[in-house]
Amino acid sequence: MRLRTQPRTVDLRTVTPDRAAADLLGEAKARELCAIPLAVREDSVLVAVADPATAPALQAALGRPVTVAVAERADILATIGRTYRALTGVDRQVKAFEARDAVRRDAARAEAPATANDDAPVVHVVALMIKQALRDRASDIHVEPQAERIRVRYRIDGVLHDVLDLPGSMGPAVTSRIKILAGMNIVERRRPQDGQISMDVEDRPVDIRVASTPVVGGEKVVLRLLDKSRPLFRLPQLGMPAEMAGRYSAVLQSPYGMVICAGPTGSGKTTTLYGSLGELDSSERNIMTIEDPVEYTMSSINQIQINEQTGVTFADGLKSILRQDPDVILVGEVRDVDTARIAVQSALTGHFVLSSLHATDAASALHRLLDMGIENFLVASSVTAVLAQRLVRRICLRCREYYAPSAEELSFMDSLGAEEPAGGFVRGAGCNFCAQTGFLDRTGVYELMPVSEGIRTLVLDSAPHREVHELARKEGMRTLQDEALRLVAEGVTTPAEVLRSIYLTGGAR
Repeated sequence: MRLRTQPRTVDLRTVTPDRAAADLLGEAKARELCAIPLAVREDSVLVAVADPATAPALQAALGRPVTVAVAERADILATIGRTYRALTGVDRQVKAFEARDAVRRDAARAEAPATANDDAPVVHVVALMIKQALRDRASDIHVEPQAERIRVRYRIDGVLHDVLDLPGSMGPAVTSRIKILAGMNIVERRRPQDGQISMDVEDRPVDIRVASTPVVGGEKVVLRLLDKSRPLFRLPQLGMPAEMAGRYSAVLQSPYGMVICAGPTGSGKTTTLYGSLGELDSSERNIMTIEDPVEYTMSSINQIQINEQTGVTFADGLKSILRQDPDVILVGEVRDVDTARIAVQSALTGHFVLSSLHATDAASALHRLLDMGIENFLVASSVTAVLAQRLVRRICLRCREYYAPSAEELSFMDSLGAEEPAGGFVRGAGCNFCAQTGFLDRTGVYELMPVSEGIRTLVLDSAPHREVHELARKEGMRTLQDEALRLVAEGVTTPAEVLRSIYLTGGAR
């Protein structure tokens, strides 16, 4: 037998392993040896390895000569995860389902009973769908009925991607399987339902929130994935610039008052709130939270899960917390006037309150409380700071390149009074590691507005949003747009991504 160990390098950003070659080794062995077969040649198998010394073990595992090419260990592991996708097993399960579906129809005509394992393919399809979503860092799975198919999409880094098409006949069975896992009523198909799944996926504890709603053609189901094994972010990891992070940390040390995290759904407010709790967590404080749902458990913090069916609402839960001698209270979301009023009064009676609110920017959060019916003097006296935020996708570091911006991008930058980045505009060209999108992961964009005496006066006088915003800027607040343009200048993201992710109010900065 001939052993080829002449090492050369291979760029896995542009080289895609042949599926037949990858199947010769299998995922478990590939991870054990940190190697991925790339192609089958006439006299050998080309394999990407982190360490050429694994060539003898590879030859033994493959049973044929190997030619090794060296690549970065992290790149190989990422390629293994991408190549041995869980969804590659779906086709086999779909064929099994269609075959059993034909048997069911024949059995129905013959009035024969179905077997207990008739839905086994559907069970596997749903399991594979969830497994791959976690591997792909998806936050949500969308299962949508179409004319003759079931479309499955993953939301990755805030953007939906088509990942799978299932036959239309499989839709009701897939929906029923998800409902069974979530403890929902599989018979009820005319009304929206909510449910929850707790399971282990590849040794990772996962909580899944499930929501179904009737649409034309069937039921649409959305699964929100909460990976319990993911470490919580601390404030320095959120993307906040050092100077702003220092000011925000100082705000968190206030003995009482209310700090609001503002932004739309999916802007990272909950992550920031947990990072804030990490700054406050100590044995000297009684920290209590009320959330819907409790996304991450913290061993030293008392957390309450909302359950409206048993009468545990935000307002009622917050009232009970006040009888527990709390120092710090986290209210997952201010949804109604009752919750807002209790939270504000808690901040005025010696408690430090953290909460989130749906608002476009920091100044809007104050007006949102006023619109809910909270009196001006209560808002002015209780809120100590507002942190507005968004998430933008980061340019993939493996395929970043300089480019000439379009006329639209230049016009957009000019409309905000921004200068071109000194080193030129950067984007991701698209590679295997970012699924050809040019982006990988996200970072936060923040706008911190401490509530100064001047801003309190404007709130008491019912001043419009623009006056509050302009005064905050004069006092040194950097807006969401300012921070986003800084990220463009630093080559972290692109003008197009800023335009997609951040709401611009009439060009106001």
